[in-house]
Amino acid sequence: MGLDIQRLPKKEGIIYNENEGVLYVIGYRNVAKVAKALASETRTRIIDLLRHGPQGLDNIADEVNQSKANISGQIRKLEEIGVVAPIYQPGERGIKKLVELKVKAIVLVLDPEKIEKKE
Repeated sequence: MGLDIQRLPKKEGIIYNENEGVLYVIGYRNVAKVAKALASETRTRIIDLLRHGPQGLDNIADEVNQSKANISGQIRKLEEIGVVAPIYQPGERGIKKLVELKVKAIVLVLDPEKIEKKE
């Protein structure tokens, strides 16, 4: 996947491009927020597990050897930055929550103005 600098979002924010599967993180404050959310071995293990397809909370908890309550909190942090998304399906006792990975790549841009000036 090549990065087309001309197509980078111009304004600061956390912007998901669904067609590309890319999460653009523009501006140092947003980079810090996303980096903080990713700076956990548990959360990166969850991301790695989700690369293989949507997973239920029970399975994720078993795979990373942590409680379902802790995994739920970890997933919430990944949802806040837009890396994962919930999928709700009918279960044996009500609704079952699955989690899917939304992104293929995350592009961190500290200062979009400096990139534009070099072009």
